[in-house]
Amino acid sequence: MKRIALLFGLFLSVLLVQGQEVMTPERLWQVERLSVLGLNNEGDALFYRVSVPNMETNGFDYSYYKISITGGESEKITKDEVAVVDKNISPNGRYHMFDKPVAIEAIHSKDVYKSLTKSDAYIYTDLDNRHWDTWNDGNYNHVFYKEKNADDATAIDIMPNEPYYTPQRPFGGDEDYVWGPDSKSIYYVSKKLKGKAYATSTNTDIYKYDLATKTTTNITEKNLGYDVAPNFSSQGALAWLQMKTPGNESDKNDIIVLENGVEQNLTARWDGTVRSFKWSNDGRNVYFTAPVDGTIQLFVVNYPGKKRIAPVVTQLSEGHFDVTSIISEAKNELLVTRTDMNHAAEVFSFDLKKKTFKQITAINTELYSTIDMPKVEKRYVTTTDNKQMLVWVILPPNFDPAKKYPTLLYAQGGPQSPLTQFYSYRWNFQLMASQGYIVVAPNRRGMPGHGVEWNAAISKDWGGQVMDDYLSAIDDLAKEPYVDNDRLGAVGASFGGYSVFYLAGMHENRFKTFISHNGVFDNRSMYGTTEELFFVNHDWGGSYWDKENAVAQKAYNEFNPITKVSNWNTPMLIIQCGKDYRVPIEQGLSAFQAVQLLDIKSKLIYFPEENHWILEPQNAIVWQTEFFKWLEDTL
Repeated sequence: MKRIALLFGLFLSVLLVQGQEVMTPERLWQVERLSVLGLNNEGDALFYRVSVPNMETNGFDYSYYKISITGGESEKITKDEVAVVDKNISPNGRYHMFDKPVAIEAIHSKDVYKSLTKSDAYIYTDLDNRHWDTWNDGNYNHVFYKEKNADDATAIDIMPNEPYYTPQRPFGGDEDYVWGPDSKSIYYVSKKLKGKAYATSTNTDIYKYDLATKTTTNITEKNLGYDVAPNFSSQGALAWLQMKTPGNESDKNDIIVLENGVEQNLTARWDGTVRSFKWSNDGRNVYFTAPVDGTIQLFVVNYPGKKRIAPVVTQLSEGHFDVTSIISEAKNELLVTRTDMNHAAEVFSFDLKKKTFKQITAINTELYSTIDMPKVEKRYVTTTDNKQMLVWVILPPNFDPAKKYPTLLYAQGGPQSPLTQFYSYRWNFQLMASQGYIVVAPNRRGMPGHGVEWNAAISKDWGGQVMDDYLSAIDDLAKEPYVDNDRLGAVGASFGGYSVFYLAGMHENRFKTFISHNGVFDNRSMYGTTEELFFVNHDWGGSYWDKENAVAQKAYNEFNPITKVSNWNTPMLIIQCGKDYRVPIEQGLSAFQAVQLLDIKSKLIYFPEENHWILEPQNAIVWQTEFFKWLEDTL
């Protein structure tokens, strides 16, 4: 017995030692990343891929697995053994469709001047010259179809000679096209605009291509905003996501259904915005995900069909987590992926009757078992206009309320992206808290998940109520005895980076340090160089040279961080990426030059080959090492 007790004591001590570890940048980049590949033809097994960063190669290693949808042990397989349902095979099994780039325009100088084969110029006569992190080289994604077993050379382009994209760039995939139920047509998404019209519009449409006549019909011509994600029910009804307001990329996203020539908006009366959806197997309901109260949850809406009854939206799940995708429905369960601020994505099943989750995959369970987790708390703060604002507070592992902790205000980007229970490999709250910082993450004005009005309130008011929201959040937390008011910092990227630059000019010495990643610094130069002009036109009200436009003039003057630089007096780390065409390079360089000339402690980290994000493993380690080194030096 004594020997058993001794062994148990040693085992317990090992567990305690393991439990004392915390998340570090190196450990974060050991977290395995799950990608769902699909179900088998029988629908009883799931295939998924796991990617693991490889620091030596500065890339990723991939492994492939198969697991029952009811759970159990995963089976490691080869890539060639992956056998998922291929949505791009026509329902009758005859055809296969795919997409590939097609050379349409001569833009490279060596294509224009055939004898100058070593020239490397680009020649443009209109806008849409670059997008996200890529220059337009005259190639456009098109959808092709062919007999299933025929050579690709026989494939037919459904958009011959058209200078338009399907899938949409920069993030579109094969969700942008789908077979019609009768295998006689293809439905696809495209924004059939060129040049300035393309850069200033969100008007993507859903087109129907008829295989027999080779003709195309625009089925969403009347809507001038986004129409995306076409998908058919088992009964042949077509659903898609739609935003109505032209130029507004963050408008309310609704589920539209078209059947027998009749359109229905299933979510019109619901005060929220849809992220993704999936038809139920019987075609009577649509499951969808949507942000709500600082999380992303499962919802369902009934499809009435010809019945004269109003659709009803019902929330199915709730809790401190995000449902990040819906994979499939099986019997009385949904297969989904789920994250929270302490856990990367795993596959879960959701019981539609019991409203409970069961974890299916567990690729990081062993790693997480060795780590002390931060505590995540939900808090509500009264804003300056007497609204209740949700604030996520992430406390360090083994938090001791008798101690004082340095505290970071996190400013979310977007500006209209949800601040939920996401798991990031860059802005990772688990990692920040594990280095001994309290993180304050407010669902400030502009966040979806708190009603359409709250979501829309930030447009044309970037430097207004949202800045008061930030200060309300940090001031409320600063009342707590465990917050060290002499060690407050503010950090953020994109609009969050703009927020940092703006707060630096009006924070009244609250903060001791700032970190801005790819943040907007000068609204005028941003308007002159960003590629998606529809975004700045909508959010700022127009161009900076329109002197008669009071809304725009306010955006380019009062709400412009560059106009408040004379008030800067606080150390600042600025991070800028060379291939970020959304918030281009002059933003970070201009801010760094200003803070240097003001003789304020500052540092610039420049990543020439990264875009709006940091994607390469070694660069990510540099990013996070410099991030925490800066905080250690200045906070």
